[in-house]
Amino acid sequence: MSKLVYLVPLFPLAGFLINGLLRKKLSKSVIGIIGCGTVLASFIVSLLIFTEVRKEGFQPVLVNLFDFIHVGALQISFAFQVDQLSSLFLLIITGVGFLIHLYSTSYMHDEENEHYARYFSYLNLFVFSMLILVLGANFVILFIGWEGVGLCSYLLIGFWFKNIDYSTAAKKAFIMNRIGDFGFLIAIFWMISKFGSVEFTEVFAKSSSTSVAVLTGITLLLFVGATGKSAQIPLYTWLPDAMAGPTPVSALIHAATMVTAGVYMVARSNIMYTLSPITQTVVAIVGLATATFAATIALKQNDIKKVLAYSTVSQLGYMFLGLGVGAYTGAVFHVMTHAFFKALLFLGAGSIIHALHEQDIRKMGGMKKLMPITHITFLLACFAIAGIPPFSGFFSKDEILAAAYEKNPVYYIVGVLTALMTAVYMFRLYATTFLGKFRGTEEQKHHVHESPSAITIPLIILAILAVVAGFIGIPEVFANDSHWLQHFLSPIFAASEKAHPTPVAAKSTEWMLMAVSVIAAAIGVIYAWARFSKKPELGEPQGFGKILANKWYVDEFYDTIIVKPLNAFANFLNEVVEKSIIDWLVNGVGRTVQYSSRQIRLLQSGQVGGYILLMVISLVILFLVEIFVKK
Repeated sequence: MSKLVYLVPLFPLAGFLINGLLRKKLSKSVIGIIGCGTVLASFIVSLLIFTEVRKEGFQPVLVNLFDFIHVGALQISFAFQVDQLSSLFLLIITGVGFLIHLYSTSYMHDEENEHYARYFSYLNLFVFSMLILVLGANFVILFIGWEGVGLCSYLLIGFWFKNIDYSTAAKKAFIMNRIGDFGFLIAIFWMISKFGSVEFTEVFAKSSSTSVAVLTGITLLLFVGATGKSAQIPLYTWLPDAMAGPTPVSALIHAATMVTAGVYMVARSNIMYTLSPITQTVVAIVGLATATFAATIALKQNDIKKVLAYSTVSQLGYMFLGLGVGAYTGAVFHVMTHAFFKALLFLGAGSIIHALHEQDIRKMGGMKKLMPITHITFLLACFAIAGIPPFSGFFSKDEILAAAYEKNPVYYIVGVLTALMTAVYMFRLYATTFLGKFRGTEEQKHHVHESPSAITIPLIILAILAVVAGFIGIPEVFANDSHWLQHFLSPIFAASEKAHPTPVAAKSTEWMLMAVSVIAAAIGVIYAWARFSKKPELGEPQGFGKILANKWYVDEFYDTIIVKPLNAFANFLNEVVEKSIIDWLVNGVGRTVQYSSRQIRLLQSGQVGGYILLMVISLVILFLVEIFVKK
């Protein structure tokens, strides 16, 4: 079945072409069936591939579709690699992607027919690009998918392009991603120069005999690309603004797919990072700083989608912390659990927005009774992201924190404080939205009702996954060989484990670390629930809280030191260099030609005597030249 892996991206590509080209002719029901059906077909094929891959002793399969680039000794194939890591990501992308497509059939139903088709064609193209990214057998094919999801994020974030703010947010996402992609591209050129190849198998095999300095340079450049795509400091500010897109887009881009591309790329390149301790330290510090920084901002946001956006940035920071301390399985595990509970949170928020047409949590409240299914699924997701056992987030987050402790106890302490803040801001969001009295208008309250089944069914499925998914990664402290995911992914990370074995903590230490993180999360949950359920106004920013509410003024800082100077420089180039120098030179050439032609034209007087005189002068000059040349 793995030989037919090309069908997985082919189905969404077909959906993109059909809905895109026939958008004016198809009905909404047909558009929805094509959009959802193609992704469902990809999920079914992915599931069949996964059942083959999970068999004991499975060896990676390379499916070479055609030769893509052949220049001299460099040969790059358009090839897919099927192994444990890619097959797991295929399930996440197509599974969660299908639920979001299904959800969208109801959420976007009020759009005009043509825009409805355009939306689904963009979604299908996004899934296609993400599948190319995770299936690529070399860095160039990965980069093609990488750029594809960047393009699709621009199209989807700016879907309502008539709104200038939304278009600006889309441009911001596109430009900030290009900054990171520049680093990625240089890393690819460096690999071609050093290894003579970009194939994963060749590059990783040659890494062990490459100098640490070269590996550090390449991995740092790759990480620059990851900071852009996965919204890490300093390139994270695009992601909260990306909330301008439709809510299902936020769930697709910011939960299961695009923002985890950087995590996938680092996990795929794990041996290179393991052999470069400097880069690993940078990744861990940047990830931890991002997790903490974003969590502080989320504490004081009042837009329901902005809270979830900064939560995504923070959780991505956790993933990079895991990568930086060598907990590659833990990072991938958190990618999976995060895909479930964060998609659920975004879709739950979309269900509320769909009912209220409101995003400010200060104007909500009392939604528990009005929208019971949305309420219970949202609550389960909050428990999962807060790291409360036995929900999925507890298992994946605990694995990262335990590895962080082994690497550096400071990492663990800061990580636990971030977990505490996560519990506080998520249950502030929950309590303010669902508990207490309804604070909207009477008209809103009259029209509020539970969302239709196309919205609630994906919520229920994701809620089940958010609850049970953690059990595929039960810590070894509970029982031997209980961590199924670690065993499944061991062939991918075997080289890293061999190069630098992960230290195993004593069981008593593991229990202590687990207890501390759970107690911290529980304190955050109880505090936020008690404080904001009856008095949501206590969450209003005051004093230092205003700095957090204004996102530490990072956007303003970037605007002052980067945007305004660049605009001023561009204005200087336009007004001075362009108009005063370049225009003067170009116009000067034109004026010179015109003047010369006017003067030369005078020679064409029509007087025979003048022509004879010129002919005589010319003959005399020729004779003189002839005489002097001979001498």
